[in-house]
Amino acid sequence: MNKVVLITGAAHRIGKETAKVFFDAGWNIIIHFNRSEAAAKELADQFNNLREGSACIVQADLDVDQDVERLIKEARDAYNRIDALINNASSFFPTPLQEISYEDWNKLMGSNLKGPLFITRGLADLLKSSNGSVINITDINIDKGMPGYSIYSAAKGGLKAITKVLAKELAPDIRVNAVAPGAILEPPGRTWTPEELANIVSKIPLNRIGNESDIANTVKFIVDSKYITGQTINVDGGRSLG
Repeated sequence: MNKVVLITGAAHRIGKETAKVFFDAGWNIIIHFNRSEAAAKELADQFNNLREGSACIVQADLDVDQDVERLIKEARDAYNRIDALINNASSFFPTPLQEISYEDWNKLMGSNLKGPLFITRGLADLLKSSNGSVINITDINIDKGMPGYSIYSAAKGGLKAITKVLAKELAPDIRVNAVAPGAILEPPGRTWTPEELANIVSKIPLNRIGNESDIANTVKFIVDSKYITGQTINVDGGRSLG
């Protein structure tokens, strides 16, 4: 039977490209989405038209506990195995200190930290059976400090921390790693001005922003690497060198 990967937030951007990389390698894909049903269905149809039964979609709002539990059940039932879990879904918006709210906390913690942790717990037995792999998508900027993004940074920082904890806790049966993207894509709903783009690129030793394939191919490499666990791999063109 083909190997199976669950990718959260797989309808667009990095998640979509990661799904394509795994599909091209012969894997079956569980495509999670929250609101992007049409895009998720289109991607699944694309895969299934090329290889029947190779993809399915699962909806869940990772801020909602009941949705997370349903996602776990539907992912378990889809193919009765999980070989890799890619915790890619993420909420991202600013939260200046004097404007933060409990609602902001719940929204940013849900998709960025709580969801990944509980999904990992809910699928751990299947991952153990397949000697599987968990990849958490973090952010290089959490180590630098992001003014105005305290909750997001706390959530992604927590995700990086539990990557190390779970790598030890779930070893030797499950490998747990993280990938930290640098400047890859503009935030949703945002367009960089030429000046902003030039300023970003000027700080990157490789002199360009990255793309979705840079992240997706790194994720696949780590999943295939049987002697890497507990690591966070920066994919940032050298930006984190300072």
